[in-house]
Amino acid sequence: MVYDGILLGLIVGLFRGGFRYGLHQFAALKLRGGWIFPLLLLAQFFIFFLQERLDWVASINGYLFAAVYVTGLAFLWLNRHYKGFTLIWIGVFLNFIVMAVNGGRMPVSVEASAVLGPYYVDMLREGGAVSKHYMMDASTHLSFLGDIIPLSSPYPRTQVISIGDVVMNIGIFLFIQYMMVNRTGEALQPVNSIRPEEIRTDSKEGRSFP
Repeated sequence: MVYDGILLGLIVGLFRGGFRYGLHQFAALKLRGGWIFPLLLLAQFFIFFLQERLDWVASINGYLFAAVYVTGLAFLWLNRHYKGFTLIWIGVFLNFIVMAVNGGRMPVSVEASAVLGPYYVDMLREGGAVSKHYMMDASTHLSFLGDIIPLSSPYPRTQVISIGDVVMNIGIFLFIQYMMVNRTGEALQPVNSIRPEEIRTDSKEGRSFP
């Protein structure tokens, strides 16, 4: 779901602020602990990859995902001064809480997951984890924070999301708009450009130079 917020934010940002301004702003972005984010993406990729091949990784994947979430929350908190980051933090925290109280896995509503097709529903009902998800039942804690919101046509991507996902993506959207939309109304100056008022004239030889 996080990719949806990024994609929508970029599309709207391009229409509102233009391509050039948006790229300039992202190039100038300074995030505290910015090296943490790509490491978290790599960590999740390796967990997904290894849990299908190594039983011991599958047995502790809940703890591994919890560690990823805690690190991500710390990174977001360090950068909470950026618009939208507080909402992103809240969304991630809601997802983390429901996973933490349910053995490190995200509970999924069987009724909502029907939009994903019978194969996915059958895997949930068999009791095996689908990635970091499992079937919601009477023993599930904080079930209202689980994946209970189905999305299907006319939405372009069929999926089941949580309240935390919604909050997180609103924050992502607001952050991208903050970065990509020129709020001052001033045209961007090329890095090495010289403004007319910065040009002086040598009165003796008539030469103009900065």
